[in-house]
Amino acid sequence: MKQEIDKKHRILVLGASGFIGEAIYRELCSYFNTYGTYRTDNYSFDKNQHYFQYNVLEDDIFEILEIVKPTVIVSALRGNFSAQVIAHAHICEYVIANNAKLLFLSSANVFDAYSKFPSYELDKTLSHSMYGHFKIKIENMLLRMPKKHIAIIRLPMVFGVQSPRIKEIKAFLKEGLPIEVFPNLVMNVTTETKLTQQIHYIINRNKSGVFHLGSSDLVHHDDFIKEVIETLGATKPILKNVYTTNEERYLAVLAKENKLPKHLQLESDAVLKELEV
Repeated sequence: MKQEIDKKHRILVLGASGFIGEAIYRELCSYFNTYGTYRTDNYSFDKNQHYFQYNVLEDDIFEILEIVKPTVIVSALRGNFSAQVIAHAHICEYVIANNAKLLFLSSANVFDAYSKFPSYELDKTLSHSMYGHFKIKIENMLLRMPKKHIAIIRLPMVFGVQSPRIKEIKAFLKEGLPIEVFPNLVMNVTTETKLTQQIHYIINRNKSGVFHLGSSDLVHHDDFIKEVIETLGATKPILKNVYTTNEERYLAVLAKENKLPKHLQLESDAVLKELEV
């Protein structure tokens, strides 16, 4: 029996051809009327009535918003930073005018200038990287809006069988190339499976504010990547230690204010379990 599609929401996933965007689209499309955007020509997307081609540098997001009329927009966009800032300014106008909601996928990098501690939802953002700066710029734009219209979702490293990180590790193992590890980096992690369930919950329960969706435990980058490699069945990897600092450096987003229910939290070993399949 086909599940009844929930008419409550029309959802637009921006960047639905990327690893995370596509996972979110797949999670939501059986439950809601879900649409997605993709950037480069792709026959399977071209013929899917629910996918729209969108290039953040060339196209006006308003056109797609007008056609889809989403009640919820999930932004997993990648691409030119300044074009994205403009696009998100337009999305904010749409969200306010249409009483809609924007879920913006941000990053632990908004805290990459604070390396002494893990970061919590209400901590002040500060970044030394271009990527972190760009995410902060959009976050600040959203934080000026009424809270009910936005959810800022800060992510740590996301792993999954089809994730770019795992594909790269597999390719490097196959070719006998050194895999970079950062021994002093303390971080948390997540899987795309858990992340998509968390986003589904945030939409369903109409949650808003800032969310840190990483594992509740912390791991060292080098130890964790070694465990990943072991899980993938490789025995003699070549590892290249990269020391950016002599002290431990944290890049971890932990939940304190805005915790999700127990069944939606995860520990880092969940990532390894998922890779065993």
